[in-house]
Amino acid sequence: MAIALILVIVVAGSILFHVLSPWWWTPIASNWGYIDDTLVITFWITGVVFTAVILFMAYCVIRFRHKEGRKAAYEPENNKLEWGLTIVTGIGVAAMLAPGLIIWGQFITVPDEATEIEVLGQQWQWNFRLPGADGKLGKSDNRLIDFDNPLGINPSDASAQDDVVIEADDLHVPIGKPIKMLLRSADVLHDFYVPEFRAKMDMVPGMVTYFWFTPTRTGTFEILCAELCGTGHPHMRGFVVVDTEEDYQEWLAEQDTFEQLMAQTEAPLRLSQAEQDQP
Repeated sequence: MAIALILVIVVAGSILFHVLSPWWWTPIASNWGYIDDTLVITFWITGVVFTAVILFMAYCVIRFRHKEGRKAAYEPENNKLEWGLTIVTGIGVAAMLAPGLIIWGQFITVPDEATEIEVLGQQWQWNFRLPGADGKLGKSDNRLIDFDNPLGINPSDASAQDDVVIEADDLHVPIGKPIKMLLRSADVLHDFYVPEFRAKMDMVPGMVTYFWFTPTRTGTFEILCAELCGTGHPHMRGFVVVDTEEDYQEWLAEQDTFEQLMAQTEAPLRLSQAEQDQP
């Protein structure tokens, strides 16, 4: 009876935790309402199965408890039971997979008007690149990454000269505008994850992955790496700040372009060379 009671308490506690969970009050900073809807569907399906299985176990503990003279019946197979469990399980799995496939289609179908922002993950920091006045990002290549060019931007690409470079600092985005995040890694596997956005994606060396979102409320939200990437993994954090359009433009005007950063790097080199040329 004690074991059966514990199982019932586990079920009741799990249901109460789900209903009273602060998850429902988590700030939503994006337009992924249907991701939450999919999670709710998954909770319902798995919750019903979990409750049924645990309560069935509690029933069996009481119904088939030990009694003097009772013997267990040997039944190595039961085709009717096996078919029933297979069909019910198949329906449950399909019910969880179908919404996910639909949501995935929306997750990767980017609006034409979305602004592209590049994210470069490297041990153990986040770097970002935004398009400049021409509205498009220049080419980049991991083989070009060095101390002076941490994002590996191609200096020969004219479209890259006005790109805005954010190295190991907060990313700002404007509210209410769709954004396509282009994700790449400079070294090992990383995962760009902003919990409040309900969005995360692996960053694979040699590949460019992506997702898109539309910020729907201002605020500051933490960026996490959700893929073990080395000893500094717990410290690979950053922040994305959702601004009003006015605040965003003010912040953007204060940032350096790739051309400006290259000029700042080359100035000391030219000065050093001039000093060497002096008699």
